[in-house]
Amino acid sequence: MSWSRVSADSVQPQAWKNQGGTTRELLAWPHAHDWALRVSVARVERDGPFSAFPGVHRWLAVIGGAGLRLFDWPQSMGDEPLRFEGGLAPAAELIKGETDVFNVMERRGNLDVESAHHVLLPRTPWVGLFTVNGGLLEHGHRAMPMAPLTLAWCEQPVAQSCVFTGEGNAWWLTWSDGG
Repeated sequence: MSWSRVSADSVQPQAWKNQGGTTRELLAWPHAHDWALRVSVARVERDGPFSAFPGVHRWLAVIGGAGLRLFDWPQSMGDEPLRFEGGLAPAAELIKGETDVFNVMERRGNLDVESAHHVLLPRTPWVGLFTVNGGLLEHGHRAMPMAPLTLAWCEQPVAQSCVFTGEGNAWWLTWSDGG
């Protein structure tokens, strides 16, 4: 099973169209301009609406800073990712200054985002792991160190145990085509 990985530190931040923050795109899969799945980390720098993505399912989790409110619901470090429809374009209100978030968008297929503090036995055509603080990903008889703010993913994974050991939040991402 072959894994790819990318760290947010190796990706240049891009300004949002509304100038409310920046994004570091970790992955747009399977193609940058025709993605089914997009994973990024972003810095929300000021209050304002998120961009609208009609037909897209989104997951968002606070990974740094004091947090923010979406849909009048406070989101803080340690909370599980909030899932919402991308077309809603919610207004974000910063709780106390700039906030960093983990962002996943899916527009074709089925995606599950769940805590990585359990063993995963992949049974989907795509699997990923995002870690906030870094750690060790063990798959089969191999071990792969992961730096903070890193996404690792595998296409067509073998059904073998995947275990992540690390401190802080980390999430398994499993995607299937929905067919």
